[in-house]
Amino acid sequence: MARGSYRLIRALRETAARLAGGATYEWGHMGSCNCGHLAQTITQYTKGQIHGAAMWRYGDWREQLRDYCPHSCLPMDEIIDQMLDMGFTREELAHLEALSQPLVTARLPQHRRLLKHNLRNDVVLYLTTWADVLEEQLPVYTLTDKTPEPALA
Repeated sequence: MARGSYRLIRALRETAARLAGGATYEWGHMGSCNCGHLAQTITQYTKGQIHGAAMWRYGDWREQLRDYCPHSCLPMDEIIDQMLDMGFTREELAHLEALSQPLVTARLPQHRRLLKHNLRNDVVLYLTTWADVLEEQLPVYTLTDKTPEPALA
């Protein structure tokens, strides 16, 4: 699992809040699906820009992640680059599309463990639970620590 950072956790929480607030959600659209929404948060691209970038190569997010090449200069690979630079892994992003990361699903309430990958409320629950799991990995600072919280890029 990705190593927790304030920026990464903030990106997950911001994405969950935007979805919970009613942002357009369409699992079959590369820019407004599970990964598409996280990509919007990280890149500040629109859903249309992300979807357009994905059309340069065949496949959904899982296939795009599998075929990712950091040297291709394809627009979708540049989006994936930004997501990886944030600290996510390709495997985690593929799990996000399916809502299937075992460390995340194990933390869900027992009656909510069978998530549907294409339901907005299930995506929101998955994202917030993932952020909670990562937050627990962060070092604990005391009130006397002078370490500032990094800004989300």
